[in-house]
Amino acid sequence: MRIALLSTYPPTQCGLATFTRSQVDQMRARGDLDVGVVSIVDSPAPHPPAPVVHQLERARTGATRAAAALLNTYDAVIVQHEYGIFGGRDGADVLDILHGVRVPVVTILHTVLADPSPHQYHVLDGVVRHSSALVTMTATARDRLLARWPAADPRSVHVIPHGSLPNGPQLGDPPRGDRPVVLTWGLIGPGKGIEWAIEALSGLRDLDPLPRYRVVGQTHPRVREREGEAYRDRLRIRARALRIARMVEFDDTYHDDASLRRIVRGADVVLLPYDSREQVTSGVLTEAVVAGRPVVSTAFPHACELLADGAGLLVPQCDPLAMGAALRRVLTEPDLAARMARRARELAPSQLWSTVTARLVDVARELHQVGRVSVA
Repeated sequence: MRIALLSTYPPTQCGLATFTRSQVDQMRARGDLDVGVVSIVDSPAPHPPAPVVHQLERARTGATRAAAALLNTYDAVIVQHEYGIFGGRDGADVLDILHGVRVPVVTILHTVLADPSPHQYHVLDGVVRHSSALVTMTATARDRLLARWPAADPRSVHVIPHGSLPNGPQLGDPPRGDRPVVLTWGLIGPGKGIEWAIEALSGLRDLDPLPRYRVVGQTHPRVREREGEAYRDRLRIRARALRIARMVEFDDTYHDDASLRRIVRGADVVLLPYDSREQVTSGVLTEAVVAGRPVVSTAFPHACELLADGAGLLVPQCDPLAMGAALRRVLTEPDLAARMARRARELAPSQLWSTVTARLVDVARELHQVGRVSVA
């Protein structure tokens, strides 16, 4: 079976590109699939990495028609949908592509807004109508979709979790270190809530040993284009003003997957201080759970679902007092941390890339066999 994926893809730096590469790696490892990627780019690379078969330039006239023609040479297409990756207002150019695709389309919805603008609603409605099947990564996102978009057929909307690689042979082992480590990682920028995390850490100065708060990740490329390193600089200033500069460590170096997994294993607790109340999926959250790490997270939808059975503690957005109190509990109550880690390990098998990609391929294969090309 020949499957094409439409998405951003490395070397583009974004969560969606990394997500797609992980799916592609799993598909290619199976041996029974011919996989190609149509990568969405601002400007084409002279020698794109395999398995990129075409580069869709956002601003180029005729680019959407060329992409659709290429996608039609495959048996099925998997589209990663996020408003910000496609050209046009709210990524409306995706509709031009889907209108020209004549093979089954499985669209993975990375964002399903509770209160979309009229135009955002229109774009997603078009995506729904031109898709053969839809995938959300949480039940919350599926419920939102079915409640707000009547064109979505419940029989064609599948909940398949975000995936993660196994986190090595020490999965879930308690970390070693003279000071406990609180970890936030990923591409950073405004909205990540790290300023609230720093304020929360200032309330833990009485702990002995003193916690280390590691902020690991580069500034998001789009943020860097707009404002350089201003956000990171503001965080450093805030840490100094609160007199906890020695507790906060910024690591903006690039880490490959193996190095990052070691960093995650070395954390006593993973902190997700995100401002968003809309986020229906988080790769960082999934990876933390698969690594068997206790989690403290703001109450965005994916965290509410995945942590509901005890793998973490939920706190309100923009509330450093609640965040600090939750961190204090995890760092000072060994039984609590152990229970959270144990529950995380129980959840891990259902979140592995091998498991979730197999489910996705099954959906695409069934659509190809029956020849279904749209939901509506």
